[in-house]
Amino acid sequence: MAGYTKEFLSGSTNGRLIKVAAVATPGTLIHTAVTGETDIDEIWISATCTAAPPALLTIEYGGVADPDDLIKETIAAEEGLTWIIKGLILQNGLIIRAFANIANVINVGGFVNRISA
Repeated sequence: MAGYTKEFLSGSTNGRLIKVAAVATPGTLIHTAVTGETDIDEIWISATCTAAPPALLTIEYGGVADPDDLIKETIAAEEGLTWIIKGLILQNGLIIRAFANIANVINVGGFVNRISA
């Protein structure tokens, strides 16, 4: 019987936001997906920019190939959370990292719905 649990992003401490310090690849660790090919992580990630000006966030989703693995979003300055990833799935220990064009002004948060077979 399939089930699911809500999990913290693995790069988070107790569910707290993750500060994106990196300005190039490899980015700051956000999450490492569940290992194997049976279970699946459904990933939800949002971001906020804590200072002006707006900052360009790049998510490395499971790899670093450009453009295949990159998700880019300009995060408005001081406007609260913006959803970046809404329910994409990942597995097999693949890694999500993030970097921005300005260090230490973007915070990333979210959660994972871990779906087990």
